[in-house]
Amino acid sequence: MKATCWYGKKRVRVEEVPDPKILNAHDAIVKVTSTAICGSDIHLFNGFMPTMEKGDVLGHEFMGEVMEVGGAVKNLKAGDRIVVPFPIACGHCGACVEKNFSLCENSNPNAWMAEKLWGHSPCGIFGYSHLLGGFAGGQAEYVRVPFADVGPIKVPPELSDDQVLFLSDIFPTGYMAAEMCNIKPGQVVAVWGAGPVGQFSAASAKLLGAERIIVIDRLSYRLDLAVTRAGATDVINFDEQDVHEALLELTGGRGPDACIDAVGLEANGHGIVYAYDRAKQAARMETDRPIALRQAIRECRNGGVVSVAGVYGGFIDKFPMGTIVNRSLTLRSGSATFSATSVRCSSASRKARSIRASSSPIACRCRKRRKPTICS
Repeated sequence: MKATCWYGKKRVRVEEVPDPKILNAHDAIVKVTSTAICGSDIHLFNGFMPTMEKGDVLGHEFMGEVMEVGGAVKNLKAGDRIVVPFPIACGHCGACVEKNFSLCENSNPNAWMAEKLWGHSPCGIFGYSHLLGGFAGGQAEYVRVPFADVGPIKVPPELSDDQVLFLSDIFPTGYMAAEMCNIKPGQVVAVWGAGPVGQFSAASAKLLGAERIIVIDRLSYRLDLAVTRAGATDVINFDEQDVHEALLELTGGRGPDACIDAVGLEANGHGIVYAYDRAKQAARMETDRPIALRQAIRECRNGGVVSVAGVYGGFIDKFPMGTIVNRSLTLRSGSATFSATSVRCSSASRKARSIRASSSPIACRCRKRRKPTICS
């Protein structure tokens, strides 16, 4: 079969690789009908995530048709259409019982690697380094899905791939980012990053009752999408405006009630601090550039919430802990826990009708084909 494979920093190509096979009674083989490129795949492409190996198959946002199931999979059968969430979860450990599927204690066969870097291991993830299991990803014609009786979401025939593909990652991730803000009616939410997750974070903040949604980015077409499709009331282009001054003006000097970092470890910026972070990251003295995170913490109102949906891989410098403590900020983060989050965001979007995956800010326009379509 054909698959998108990683061959080093900025080196990705489509190659012929072996077809996947059932290895465990809880596995399923899925024929991919639609897949997507996540913003976090950039970190793999640019070489910032460790433990990648040449030939690794990329992709953790995909859906398709079940071709074969292991003997222990009773809730799926050949021919079912499913969306596959990016976290691989066993369904039975302590974390899974508490519905924290992205923290599954059994699905990462390389947990010892993650424990050395992070203290404890999260779940295994499709196509996202050997640190997180070394699983082949979904930018391929076929995928082996472990614990297929736990994560996948069945898709009814009346829904197209376009309408449900984003339940694999970016919609639940954006929704959870907004949900972690504990939004109350009338509040102001600022979102750093107008990429896919940032767009869904803004749309979800609107859905959850925010009165004013401010989106910050440097690309005009993404800021336009935030206004026309995601419900942003204001935008800030940080190439043209000072973010601090603009936010003070928009919030009467108070700052947003909640701030969402939907950027992560490769944030862009200006000035000495940006140059400092670029130099340290290039010299491998710092793994991540936390420019958006620092800004979100600084700009949040006293007693507000900072929600982190952007991916961070390791260690950052000059983290403003004094700001968090002395201004009583709440910092929340995590990968989407899925099943539970997917149900909540799907239910909320149906109830609000104004936000649908079929007319989402970054809606995929591919159609079902015999071979998978890769959407940016």
